[in-house]
Amino acid sequence: MPHDTNLLATLSIAFVLAFGFGFLADRLRLPPLVGYLVAGVLVGPFTPGFVADGKLALELAEIGVILLMFGVGLHFSAADLMAVKGVAIPGAVGQIIIATLMGLGLALYWDWGLGAGIVLGLSLSVASTVVLLKALEERNLLHTPNGRIAVGWLIVEDLAMVVALVLLPAFAGLLGGTVPADGGGHGAPAPTDAPVLLTLAITLGKVGLFAAVALLLGPRIVPWLLAQVARTGSRELFTLAVLAIAMGIAYGSAQVFGVSFALGAFFAGVVLAESRFSHKAAADSLPLQDAFSVIFFVSVGMLFDPSILLREPLAVAAVLLTIIVGKSLVAFAIVLALGYPMGAGLLVSASLAQIGEFSFILVGLGVSMNLLPPEGRDLVLAGALLSITLNPLVFTAVEKLTGKVKARHPEWSSYGQPKFKRLTQQINRVRDKMADREKAHGLQVQKLVETFPVLSHLDKHELERLLLMFRPAAAVPGERVIRSGDPADGMYFIASGAVEVQLPGHKIKLETGAFFGEMALLSGRRRSADITALDYCQFLILERRDFNQFTRQHGELRGAILEMANQRRKMNQAAKEKDEKEAAA
Repeated sequence: MPHDTNLLATLSIAFVLAFGFGFLADRLRLPPLVGYLVAGVLVGPFTPGFVADGKLALELAEIGVILLMFGVGLHFSAADLMAVKGVAIPGAVGQIIIATLMGLGLALYWDWGLGAGIVLGLSLSVASTVVLLKALEERNLLHTPNGRIAVGWLIVEDLAMVVALVLLPAFAGLLGGTVPADGGGHGAPAPTDAPVLLTLAITLGKVGLFAAVALLLGPRIVPWLLAQVARTGSRELFTLAVLAIAMGIAYGSAQVFGVSFALGAFFAGVVLAESRFSHKAAADSLPLQDAFSVIFFVSVGMLFDPSILLREPLAVAAVLLTIIVGKSLVAFAIVLALGYPMGAGLLVSASLAQIGEFSFILVGLGVSMNLLPPEGRDLVLAGALLSITLNPLVFTAVEKLTGKVKARHPEWSSYGQPKFKRLTQQINRVRDKMADREKAHGLQVQKLVETFPVLSHLDKHELERLLLMFRPAAAVPGERVIRSGDPADGMYFIASGAVEVQLPGHKIKLETGAFFGEMALLSGRRRSADITALDYCQFLILERRDFNQFTRQHGELRGAILEMANQRRKMNQAAKEKDEKEAAA
């Protein structure tokens, strides 16, 4: 039976070529992103050979955009940003404004118009977070104060680009562009005939309303939902839940509030980042994020016409110089002007000497709204390919320059040190707080095993899952916790305090670390004893459904509980027989 295989062919060729050229790029000590873009160029309409289905690739790229934005939100750290806000916020904002003006100057020189200049300038102003993180990790600079400044700087840039993606469609008409009926891609708002200021007010109002709803309801609903899914123990269900949240909020934000898919996905990531499931969500969703991100970069490469390198070499050189030289010099000057050391300025300069994923999204949106000519997209893509390729050389040059300047002008090293020292202390305080939070969670898991040795069979991940299942409860002295004849509702772990088990003819005292209620769950019968609190007690209750499910998945734990239950049953029977003999005597 014949059938259309365009989707299969597009995905297969894209993944195979992306892998091959991505691996080659890595061997050449270049970011794999370069290889993905080259793979896209080879299957695009501007090169001979196989041509992938561009329409399908763009639709798949939309998913890549959503997952990229979700990843940006998921890894957004308000704490990291606040630690370096004194340099990152004014520095990034100032650099974006000046770099945008540079791009605007080029566009006006080429007679492209104001709208094209703004889109071009914004595209050149923002660096790739993916490329930066890889560069810092390779040089062990990610967790240094200078590395934190660079990361915080790019966080501000990313946030600014999120705002730009929201506002560009609202200003498209004023800037000489048009917004297609479908919203211009990426879930951009549809055009209206209303005045610009009214359209802007409506757009910002919708964004504000959506942000308020997301940030007020999200932290209450999303963690609760993920907790219910995590309790099932199904990894695929948890991964599916994370993706459903990302895609669902992105789609819902566009349909209900009229904001972009990208913004919705970003806020979904931000909401999830503040929950205790952020690390697990990032780890479980990362493979799919990576896969569709690769498709996104391949689709971007398909749009690139390599002949621009021969047709407009001077224009390509101007764009590349703006990215590597102009933007870097501006960032270096701003860092020094803010009173920070030369070393910090040079590292930030090297970090910003490239452009990436947000640039691609912006130029795609600009072309779809007829703000930017296709030639502008080709120039930005050429600038991205060349700047990412040259970025390792820029880092090497900056490292050598830093060493030479320190050797020849040691007095310059003292510039900005008092301010830098205060910044380092602030970064360390934030890092210590985050470490304490992680340590507290680790101690919680460790304490669970120390208090209840029967759980020692479980690994860290299963203990974390068990913590989600527990329902805390308390009792005061004299309170009846369990009544004989009641249906079995769960198994009780004594976190603190002591209880008395009242059996026919004798009593048993259970203290912190013990558990009770398991016999009725294992036998399926009703409670056979009264249990009363002797002290102020704190319990962790594993309800019947969770008990059955969890012990079914962990045979060793069920075996240990069953063995202890049998021992108790024998002890109770022996005590009963002893009491009967004493009564008969």
